[in-house]
Amino acid sequence: MLRTVNRILLGLVGLVLLAAGVGVLAAVPPLGGRHAPLLAEQTRREHWQAEGWWWWAVAAGLALCVLLALWWLLAQLRRPRLPSVLVDTGDGAFAVLRGRALEEAVAAEAGALHGVSRCRVVLRGRRGAPSLRVALELEPYAVPADALAALSGPVLGHARTSAGVAGLPAEARLRVHGHRARRVT
Repeated sequence: MLRTVNRILLGLVGLVLLAAGVGVLAAVPPLGGRHAPLLAEQTRREHWQAEGWWWWAVAAGLALCVLLALWWLLAQLRRPRLPSVLVDTGDGAFAVLRGRALEEAVAAEAGALHGVSRCRVVLRGRRGAPSLRVALELEPYAVPADALAALSGPVLGHARTSAGVAGLPAEARLRVHGHRARRVT
C-alpha cells in the first residue's frame, strides 16, 4: 500500500508543479518584465488583504501540507517487518522469538515442499498478533492447490506452535516459475 501511496503522491506533486509552471508561463506577458513580481503591491492590497478568509485559508492549507508530509515521513520510517514475537511460556512469563528466525524457519520448511522452487516470508502485524506474508514460486509441474494445502497444513501448524499463538493468519501469493520450451531437433 505504501508503494501505491508513494506513486499517487509523486503523481499529484508532478501535476501541481506542471500546472504551476504552465500558469506562470501563461501569465508572463502581463507581468511587466523579468524582474517584476507576480502580484503587484496594488493588487495584493486591493484583492487579498481585504479578504480576511484568505490568510486563514493559506495557513490551513500549509498546515495540512505539513501534516500530510509528516504522515508520509512516518510511513516511510515504519518497518514493514515485525522484529520479534512474544511467546507465552505458560508460567506467567514471556519469551521473545526473533522474527527473522521464524521467517527463515517457515521459508525453509515451505521451500522444501514438492514443487516449490523458492519461498520468501515476511512476518507482519503486532508482537501479540503476528501474521505472515508468504510468496511461493512454483515449478511448472507443481499443482498450486497441493502446495497451498501443504503450506496451510503442516508448515503453518509448526509456525503457530513455535510462535505460541492460537491463530497465525497468512497471505500466500503463488507464482509459477517460467521455463524454456525444449528444443526439438
